[in-house]
Amino acid sequence: MKQIKGPAIFLAQFAGNESPFNNFTEICQWASNLGFKGIQIPSWDGRLFDLLKAADSQVYCDEITGIAAEHGLVITELSTHLQGQLVAVNPAYDEMFDSFAPDEVKKNPAARTQWAINQMMAAAKASQRLGLQSHASFSGALLWHTMYPWPQRPQGLVEQGFKELAARWLPILNAFDDAGVDVCYELHPGEDLHDGVTFERFLEATGNHPRANILYDPSHFVLQQLDYLAFIDIYHERIKAFHVKDAEFNPSGRSGVYGGYQSWIDRPGRFRSLGDGQVDFNGIFSKLTQHGFDGWAVIEWECCIKHPLDGAREGVDFVNKHLIRPTERAFDDFAGMGADEVLNNKILGIK
Repeated sequence: MKQIKGPAIFLAQFAGNESPFNNFTEICQWASNLGFKGIQIPSWDGRLFDLLKAADSQVYCDEITGIAAEHGLVITELSTHLQGQLVAVNPAYDEMFDSFAPDEVKKNPAARTQWAINQMMAAAKASQRLGLQSHASFSGALLWHTMYPWPQRPQGLVEQGFKELAARWLPILNAFDDAGVDVCYELHPGEDLHDGVTFERFLEATGNHPRANILYDPSHFVLQQLDYLAFIDIYHERIKAFHVKDAEFNPSGRSGVYGGYQSWIDRPGRFRSLGDGQVDFNGIFSKLTQHGFDGWAVIEWECCIKHPLDGAREGVDFVNKHLIRPTERAFDDFAGMGADEVLNNKILGIK
């Protein structure tokens, strides 16, 4: 068994226009003062990070890792959630997802897709220069609008959709393979990769690409009512990143999994700060440790009630409390006997 590293924090929800959240040095100081040991960087946020510069310049990457190290921090992963989303966008969502793209490619879906692919290629190189092993992203979606179909889907639609999704991602996965970095898809409602079955479909369509892996976030499984502990047993070999995020599901006689178009605070399924939801983190940390996961436990703060700064501060102690140092020996070794083939034969009744 190996030990999970942490605590770390995803900076996306904290970046802003005011100090200390508007530049890399000060946000590192803030995270360090709270007790974090790692940071996951949102690569699209120019206030904190320049992705294209990182892809081209080892000097810049060394500067970034050096600033983090000065504050006792390690960069755990880069994130391209927004860019990964734009690798595959169904036209039904063009207007909404244009907000993720730079002005020069808005209202031009083909240019936007190519921009996103170029961003992913840059992220592979930047991750390599930073010495990272994993990368966090979204898959994008061509099929999501047919998730609960009426009328029924035409035959072959799902297979065709995953074939196209794989075709867009294969060059990216190959670039990450060349860089020695795993792409970890956060399985998330709204993405074509949102549960185990859809991840398996994608794996099959990519020829079981070795760099197609999983960012495990149990909160999204609570909202789907998926067994998030059994998921670890099934997919642990592909889990290469971990978001520590809490959630709760409180169905009523008026609303269930789909949420009734309500705001987050009124939905039956909603994200909560660590310890305020229903996720069994004792079970999660135990299973991940049992299966040898040695990546980072990265807090992703999202809560419809609690202030983010309180969630970050409380999250440090929460993760530290759940980290498990694996045992190096069995609890009953004191009563054990050394290897003795003759004795074993006697016990087995073998002459």
